[in-house]
Amino acid sequence: MLDKAKTLLASMTSGDVKSLARALTIVENDLAGADDILKSLHLHQTPVIGVTGPPGAGKSTLLNSLIGHLTEKGKRIAILAVDPTSPFSFGSLLGDRIRMKDQFNHPNVFIRSLATRGALGGLSSKTIEMTDVLKAAHFDFIFVETVGVGQSEVEIAGLADLTMVVLVPESGDEIQHIKSGLMEIADIFIVNKSDRPDAQLFTIGLQKLIREKHQQIKVFNTVADKGIGVKELAGEILLFKPQGGLKRIELLTQKAWQLIQHYQMRAIQKNKLQQKITEAYHPHFNIYQFIETFMRSL
Repeated sequence: MLDKAKTLLASMTSGDVKSLARALTIVENDLAGADDILKSLHLHQTPVIGVTGPPGAGKSTLLNSLIGHLTEKGKRIAILAVDPTSPFSFGSLLGDRIRMKDQFNHPNVFIRSLATRGALGGLSSKTIEMTDVLKAAHFDFIFVETVGVGQSEVEIAGLADLTMVVLVPESGDEIQHIKSGLMEIADIFIVNKSDRPDAQLFTIGLQKLIREKHQQIKVFNTVADKGIGVKELAGEILLFKPQGGLKRIELLTQKAWQLIQHYQMRAIQKNKLQQKITEAYHPHFNIYQFIETFMRSL
């Protein structure tokens, strides 16, 4: 099995898109050989750029335009679009792909959707693993777009070298109510749909809030569907280099923490857990005592 994994990775790293897609499918679905693929990865220092923000901010439209500028410079781009999970098929709803239709057939662009699978915040261990597979495939930039709800806006910082938070002037958040977590994780704020009324006031308020919190976060104004301001943002990304030192260690620690949690949970099957609870249940059932006993039995 290890030889098959190495053969698949060799084809993938030589530029074979089908092999890359196959490796991602094996890893995403925990098929036979997934562990061999992950342990055989030779990772490159490819910048991982997180794109997050509230639903409706235009993240996918912005990415569509941004990628156009980057490919004009000859860059190879991979996009992992973390979509909401379908309640029927438990697969990705693929909504983001529709808004990136201009890039589908570009030879230097690879787009893959990934269902959240119920992960809190929208990021799962599969997001980490699939990003690492992409890092072994000689891309210049990897973009991870989150669903932008719950904790995903904060969790993406544990995966990305650079985090872009996309906002809109009428997002429903008053400037003073922008989550403190966003101020902590954002490297770049993008005020999209900046042709809307009060966009300038929104931007001024955001910049004032950044200064008050003594942060050094750049703010870009864009109108993604018209391509306005996107060239300047692309220029910023082209200049970006992943940090080493403490930042790199912090990112690796966060990734390891999430992966260890995932691997520990592999031994726990929900149907068997339900069976054990059914057997142990009584009117004064104490879930904490049950968990302690259950964990000892693993």
